[in-house]
Amino acid sequence: MKALIYTGHPAWKESLNTEIQSRWEEHLKKLPMIESYRLYSVYRKSEQELEESIEDEEILIGFYIGSYLNEDFYRRHPNVRYIATLAMGYAPFDRSAAKRHGVTLTNTVYGAQTIAQFTMALLLDICHNVRGNSDFIKNAPDEVLSDGAFFNPINRQIELYGKTMGIIGLGHVGLWVAGMAQSFGMNVIASSRHKKEGPEYEFIEQVSSDEVLARADVISLNCSANPSTEHIINTESINKMKDGAIIINTSRGSLIDEAALADALKIGKLYAAGLDATTADNTHRHIPLMDCPNAVITPHIAWAPFEAQLRAVDIAMDNLRAWIEGHPKSVV
Repeated sequence: MKALIYTGHPAWKESLNTEIQSRWEEHLKKLPMIESYRLYSVYRKSEQELEESIEDEEILIGFYIGSYLNEDFYRRHPNVRYIATLAMGYAPFDRSAAKRHGVTLTNTVYGAQTIAQFTMALLLDICHNVRGNSDFIKNAPDEVLSDGAFFNPINRQIELYGKTMGIIGLGHVGLWVAGMAQSFGMNVIASSRHKKEGPEYEFIEQVSSDEVLARADVISLNCSANPSTEHIINTESINKMKDGAIIINTSRGSLIDEAALADALKIGKLYAAGLDATTADNTHRHIPLMDCPNAVITPHIAWAPFEAQLRAVDIAMDNLRAWIEGHPKSVV
């Protein structure tokens, strides 16, 4: 079998980092059934360029799963039998076409803890503004330092202990967010499409999404993007929230009606928002939320720690081995 490995991320400058390349090669050498492979950097490559890179490989790893995986795609590439995205998420695709052509598709659940950590980083930044306070005290002249600068934060400080974390989407990331929130002494409530069973969920009170909106001091969006979740945060849902609530989104920008959120931030209905995912991810343009001083916005980087990228390689290759051995896992 032949494999084509798409390394990195279209926007990631280190998409062919030598250490990551070595990690791929280390794994591939342990799979004698892979007779040949190619590493292909996806940095700044279009969907068309990615598809044009396919030759006669049966295995594509790192090829994002989306709507272009349809009947026509499989006809153009009849040898393809296995496609693995290196992402945790994926877009809607033609499942029936994949089944007709005998193609298995998997995702790579590598970064739940990483994204949960970034969720808490956004929240802690809102609660404490550590860098802002640091910059103030480092740059203040002596007359300011001697006139009450110490012991007086430049912004409100918020304690998480005893507050309620509400999670919408109790998948891998949501569960990690729940655990981290609990470690801060927060009460955790969550809603999901299906009630989660098992001892790992016992500390979480599973409720309806409306109850999450009404009770939570902090709301973390950890659900997938699909037609049913588009703009789940909108004027109506915001009106159900507590005054002064905080919303965190490390999932997808489409989950939020950004105009409604901007209005709620400007009038003080919501205290703040921490957003690693916005519509700017796709438009690459300024959005009104960027004008809200109480919106902390980062450039979709929750996934990016190098340790997580190495783990993605390890998990993707473990998934590949499982497929080769006839018991595929992480099938989407």
